[in-house]
Amino acid sequence: MKRCFIIAVAFLCGVSAKAQDTLDVFSRHLKLNEVVVTGLTGESRKSETPVPVSVLDATDLRSSATGNVIGTIANEPGVSQITTGGGIGKPVIRGLGYNRVVVIADGIRQEGQQWGDEHGVELDGNGVHSAEIIKGPASLMYGSDALAGVIIFHPDVNLAPGSFAADLSSEYQSNSGLAGYSLYHAGNVNGVTWGLRFSDKYAHAYRNAADGLVPGTQFRERAFTGSMGINRKWGISRLTLGYFHLTPGMAEGYEDGILEGPTGYGIEIPFQQVRHYKAVLNNTFRVGDGRIKALVGYQFNHRQEYEEGFSEPGLDFQLGTINYDLKYISADMNGWKFSGGVGGMNQSSRNLGEEVLIPAYNLFDAGLFTTATKSLGRFHFSGGLRADVRFLHSLPLEGTFTEFNRTFPGITGSLGAVYTPVPGLNVRANLSRGFRAPNLSELASNGVHEGTVRYEKGDNSLKPEFSLQGDFGADYASDYLSLSSAVFCNRIDNYIYAARTGDIIDGFDVYSYTAGTALLYGTEFSADVHPIHQFHLGARFSYVRGSFTESDMPLIPAPRLGGDIKWEITHSGKVFNDCCLALRVDHCFAQNHFLPGTETATPAYTLLGVSAGTDILVRGRRIASIYIMADNLTDVVYTDHLSRLKYVGIRNPGRNITFKLLIPLMKIYKL
Repeated sequence: MKRCFIIAVAFLCGVSAKAQDTLDVFSRHLKLNEVVVTGLTGESRKSETPVPVSVLDATDLRSSATGNVIGTIANEPGVSQITTGGGIGKPVIRGLGYNRVVVIADGIRQEGQQWGDEHGVELDGNGVHSAEIIKGPASLMYGSDALAGVIIFHPDVNLAPGSFAADLSSEYQSNSGLAGYSLYHAGNVNGVTWGLRFSDKYAHAYRNAADGLVPGTQFRERAFTGSMGINRKWGISRLTLGYFHLTPGMAEGYEDGILEGPTGYGIEIPFQQVRHYKAVLNNTFRVGDGRIKALVGYQFNHRQEYEEGFSEPGLDFQLGTINYDLKYISADMNGWKFSGGVGGMNQSSRNLGEEVLIPAYNLFDAGLFTTATKSLGRFHFSGGLRADVRFLHSLPLEGTFTEFNRTFPGITGSLGAVYTPVPGLNVRANLSRGFRAPNLSELASNGVHEGTVRYEKGDNSLKPEFSLQGDFGADYASDYLSLSSAVFCNRIDNYIYAARTGDIIDGFDVYSYTAGTALLYGTEFSADVHPIHQFHLGARFSYVRGSFTESDMPLIPAPRLGGDIKWEITHSGKVFNDCCLALRVDHCFAQNHFLPGTETATPAYTLLGVSAGTDILVRGRRIASIYIMADNLTDVVYTDHLSRLKYVGIRNPGRNITFKLLIPLMKIYKL
C-alpha cells in the first residue's frame, strides 16, 4: 500500500518551487554579471571572480530529471559524474573526481566514504535551492581535497520576515519507475526562522534496449532536514539537523551470459545501507562593518554492505567527523577587502563487519589562510595563501593491517585578475596551487572490494598530491548574446591512481595504488543566442585530456558537444504562464584515450531530449507547475566512459520520460 501511495502521489504532485523563484527567463542572462557567489573570498560578484564559477539557480535544478543530486549538475561544461546505476553519482570536475572534489552542503564539507567507486553524495536534491561549481584548485579556501574544485549546494532560502509557506513536490520517471515526493514547510516570525523538509523516493531496476531490466540497480532514498535560526542586528545563527538514508542494490553483471538478480522495488541481497546524520551550527556576527563567520558541525556516516552468505553486514564502516571553520571578512576599504581564518576537521573511522577493506583510523587537520581582493578601475585582483597540516594515525588489525602514522603538510595559494574592457565583457586569468593528502584507501587497502569486484592494495609510502593550474577565460553578455569560454592547464605531482597489475587473488583481479606526474589540459565553451524575446539557441562544449609521461590517465571523460533550442513565453495567459518548450541534443565523442590494462575505449553516442513546462493559474494565482521531460528519446544503447557498470558489461539507461508537478500548499504572505 505504501508503494502504491507513493506512485499515486508522484502522478498527482510535482517539483518543488516557491513563488519568489519565478523568473523572467528572458532577462536571466542579463543578470549573470550581477550574480553573487560565496565560495571564494566571501561574497563577491561573479563578474569579479578570476576563477571559473558556474551557477545553477532553482529553475535550472528543478528542470533536470536524474536519480541523484549530482546528475542535476553533470550537464554543465567541465562537469561529469562517475555513476553506479541511477541512484549513485560522484562528481568529476575537469577529469578529476573522488577525494579531489569537495562538496559543501549546509555550510560544511560533506564527509562520507567519497574514496569509493560506489559511494555517492549523501544529500537530498529536493532541499537544494542553488548550486555553485568552482572549477580548478580551491585549496586556498577549503584545504586538502579541493584539488579539482568545489561544489556548493545552497539549502532552501530563509523567507522574508513575517511570512511562511509550504509546498508538496513529486516526480515519476518511466524507465526505472522512480516515484518520489517531498514535503516542505518554512516560516519567519519576528526574525525567528524555521524550515522542515521530508523526502521519499523509490526506483526499481532501470532498463535499456540491450540488457532489459538491469538487476541490482534499484534503490530507495529517504531524507529529513530541519533547521531553526534567528536573525538580529548582531547577526545570524542557524542550527540544521539532517538525516539521509540510501538503500541501493548492487549490480553484479552477467554470469554465463545472463543477468540474474532482483529487478523490482524490493531490495534483496546484495545491497548497501547508507545512513548519514548531520548537525551544523552556522553563525555570522557583525563586527563593525565586517563579519565573523563561525561554524561547527558533526557528521556520522554509516555504510553497510550485505552479501550472499552473510547474516550480518559483510562490510560495515562508521565514520564520525567534526568540522570547524572560523573566519573574518572585512568590509570594503577603498577597494580592498580582506578575509582570514582557520578551518579543518577531526575524523574517527571504525570497522564492525566481518570483511575489512581499509583500516580504522584517526585524522586531524587544520588550515590557516588569508585572502585579499582589490578593485582598481576596470581591474579586479584577488589572491591569498594557506598553510595546512594533516595528521593521520592508521590502526592495526592482526593479519591484515599494520599500524602507521603520517603527517601531510601543504602550502597553497592563488593569484588572479579580471579585466572589464567594456561593459558586459570580462577577461579573467588565474594561477593556483592545490593540495591533497592521500586517503586511507590509497594508503592501506588490502582486501576484496565486492562493490567494485576487485582486490585492492594500498601503499602507505604515497606522498601528497600538489597541483599547479593556470586558467584563462572570458565571458560576454548583451541583450541578444551570452558567451563564456575557458582554457586550462594543470600539472599534478604525485597523482595517485589504481592500476590493474595482472595478478589474481582469490579469483579477483588485483588493483594497486601507485603515483605519477600527471598533465591535464582542456577547454569549455557555452553560448546562448536570443535574437527575440522568446527564442533561444544554445551550444556548449567541453574537452579534457589527461596523461602521464608514458600513458593516458584513467577516468577522463570523453569530449562532449551539446545544443538546444528553446521557446519561452512569459506572462502568456490567464491559465498558462511561463511556458517553455525545448529540444536538446548531446553528443559524446569516442574516448580512445585510456589507461591501458585498466580501462578500455568507449564508442561515441548521441542523445536526444525534449522538455516542456508551464505554470497553471487560477484567478491570477499559480496553483501548480507542470514539467514533462524525455531523455534519450530514440532509446540509444550506449555506455558512458565513467559508468562503473561498464566493466561488468552493463549499458546506461534507455529512454526515460519524467513527469514533475509543483503544488504550492500555502501562499507566501505577511503575518
